[in-house]
Amino acid sequence: MRIGITSVFVDDQAEAERFYTGVLGFEIRQDLPLGTDRWLTVAPPGRPEIELLLEPAHHPAVKPYRDALAADGIPLLMLFSDDVRAEVDRLERAGVHFTQPPQAMGDVTTAVFDDTCGNLVVLVQQS
Repeated sequence: MRIGITSVFVDDQAEAERFYTGVLGFEIRQDLPLGTDRWLTVAPPGRPEIELLLEPAHHPAVKPYRDALAADGIPLLMLFSDDVRAEVDRLERAGVHFTQPPQAMGDVTTAVFDDTCGNLVVLVQQS
């Protein structure tokens, strides 16, 4: 058993597409019309094993869930990096707002940013 697709709720799929592809550097894997929305998945280049569904945040349960997590500073998505500090430098140059700068915690370094689509995302580097 393995994870194939996981999702993150987004306020605006077009903005999420711009951020996740244009800023983070992911590529579109699937983009299919789905009523007024799209089945839109992205993934890092060269990583065919998993996709991230940029899922519209229309369901009434989504807003209170995301608001509660954001109020407590809890990220909804975790991305791994081989060099968090280099990623932070690259993303800050692209205008990304970090709510937590790189912080070492034992063998792990993390940083948290706002994906502009209603979510906090944590970057993680494991030593």
